[in-house]
Amino acid sequence: MVNNNQNIIEPQEPQEPQEPQEPQEPQEPQEPQIEVDDYESLNKELNKTKIELEKTKEESEITLNKLKYLMADFDNYRKQIEKQMNLTIETNKANILAKFLNILDDYERALDVIKKNEDIDPVLMDGLDGIIKNFYSVLLSEGVIKIETIGTLFDPNKHHIVSFSYTDNKDENIITEEIRTGYMMNDKVLRPSLVIISKKKYNQQEVGNSN
Repeated sequence: MVNNNQNIIEPQEPQEPQEPQEPQEPQEPQEPQIEVDDYESLNKELNKTKIELEKTKEESEITLNKLKYLMADFDNYRKQIEKQMNLTIETNKANILAKFLNILDDYERALDVIKKNEDIDPVLMDGLDGIIKNFYSVLLSEGVIKIETIGTLFDPNKHHIVSFSYTDNKDENIITEEIRTGYMMNDKVLRPSLVIISKKKYNQQEVGNSN
């Protein structure tokens, strides 16, 4: 007996060979189409950004200029404070040294009296001279020097007249004697010299009448 349930395979017709397809060229992406309204909106945003940028730039320049002026003012203030501090230091220093000079005057007068004693020990005398040399060394280290007097022309900025010496052998206003030594400190008068200056004899009466 033949099984009717078996599948019967029917012969298939041969397929015709397909022609090869030509490769398709890649398509370039198309630029998005911008509507007129969108373009105007973007243009407005761009103009707005430019305006804000210009405004920010102006504000930055104003702030920078203010900062420059502030720094310049601060620098001037700093220089002024430094100048005032230096002036205060110099003034205080001058006051202290002026007191120091008074002590030096007393010491020199005492030393002159001691030198008149013939019985003074030479070793002691050398020690006393060494002390006064140390005085002058300290003064020199602080920029303090003596004012020239005897034989020089009277200078009212550096010398104070205490008397006159009348003679025809010298020109007028020449310092003939120093009563007290004067000192300069850094090209400024720390203490003026007290001096006696020369006057011609024929002017003696005129000076007496003026007194």
